[in-house]
Amino acid sequence: MILDGKTVASQIHDELRIEVESLRARGIVPHIALLLVGDNAASLSYVQSKSRACEKIGIASTVHRLPASASHQEVIELICRWNQDPTIHGILVQLPLPAHIRTDDVLQTIDPQKDVDGFHPVNVGRAVLGLPSFVPCTPAGIVELLRRYRITVRGKHVVVLGRSNIVGKPLANLLMQKAPWADAIVTVCHSAADDVQAYTRQADILVVAVGRAGLIHGDDVREGAVVVDVGINRIEDSTAPRGYRIVGDVDFASVAPKASAITPVPGGVGPMTIALLLRNTVYSAAGIAWEKPLFQ
Repeated sequence: MILDGKTVASQIHDELRIEVESLRARGIVPHIALLLVGDNAASLSYVQSKSRACEKIGIASTVHRLPASASHQEVIELICRWNQDPTIHGILVQLPLPAHIRTDDVLQTIDPQKDVDGFHPVNVGRAVLGLPSFVPCTPAGIVELLRRYRITVRGKHVVVLGRSNIVGKPLANLLMQKAPWADAIVTVCHSAADDVQAYTRQADILVVAVGRAGLIHGDDVREGAVVVDVGINRIEDSTAPRGYRIVGDVDFASVAPKASAITPVPGGVGPMTIALLLRNTVYSAAGIAWEKPLFQ
């Protein structure tokens, strides 16, 4: 079974359009402000795709670009202005930032109730405690994708390959929560493991979020496993129109025949990430971000 994130994301967009129309009828226009510092082409592409997705469902978006030479203080002051602006419901700072800008300080400056990326320590803490909160969009998107495909997580051994603050750690926390959509036995595996495959072969559900093209092959997974590929890697391909193609961390051709379900790249986790960003923004505009459970 192909876990089609593009189709599920489209369903979420349709649901959110209804909520946005209801908010607009009450005089509330959901609005997200996106900050891009520098000229990183990939970052610009991500910001533009997020902005376009917002506009399609009726969320207003403001993209503010600063040069790579912008000072740390300039970035902080801009976010402080957005924090005080009642017409802005969500704030997103596109990462990575230039080296001279302290990322942790920037993320902690964002008002936690406008932190639609879910990176502020207050939201991280609330999520760990199982309280309603903003959750990083990629982990939330993975949970939502599994939920909508009715893949049972409770009691399953989930192996998460990767321990980043953006995917690995928050996903592990989500899946171990005592909740109908979680309650898994979770192993977080990373580069310190002498034999990664010894862990990946045990997984009922394997999530790979490392950033290495084709890291996982068919021999690395057990028969019937559910495989979620978070990787987005650009590899050269002279036969492709752009001279490159996008692949995941999983070698799809060798893993798919053994898996009971698998996400494609592209079209799997990526669209879900943006869909959950939109949902976080709508929840913020509605004033229910810390009231409404993320998954129902």
